[in-house]
Amino acid sequence: MARLLFRKDETLNAILYVLKMSNGCCDMHKLCKILYFADQKHLSLYGRSITGDEYIAMNYGPVPSCVYDIFKAVRGDSYFCGDEFKDIIYFPNKKDVAAKAKPDMDYLSQSDVECLDYAIEICRDKSFTELTNMSHGYAWNNTMRDRNISVKDILREAGDDEGYAEYIARCIEEQKAFSL
Repeated sequence: MARLLFRKDETLNAILYVLKMSNGCCDMHKLCKILYFADQKHLSLYGRSITGDEYIAMNYGPVPSCVYDIFKAVRGDSYFCGDEFKDIIYFPNKKDVAAKAKPDMDYLSQSDVECLDYAIEICRDKSFTELTNMSHGYAWNNTMRDRNISVKDILREAGDDEGYAEYIARCIEEQKAFSL
């Protein structure tokens, strides 16, 4: 199974960008869905995800694994300390993420912003239930709960053909091998 390479700086700035476009605060569920749809579109159009995060098929849809760990750490719900991120984001309550910093746009490419804007737009006025239903597509349905969603299934859900899905998955595996 192809696994992605987490891109911490790009991810944090993608989160800050989404928060900026959401008036500084966003529901954690909606933020996770925005990242999923932005990563899916970017992976489909450009062959790489924005965040490099792996998505877990949780009850309410795909959840970016590393992002969720960061959120739990900042919120104080984790074994890990979130001090590294506390100057960047905070939780005014248990469900909302708020920005303490502005995004550094040097970490986001034009295509990253294009796909983030797309995802923000399709998620903007959706309720929790609508976002959950929207994210319960092929990739989520084809994955056991609490397991990693495959890159190939994310691409299949985006409408990409099997050859492209195989190619991107192989490229990601090779990239991971070289990064070890």
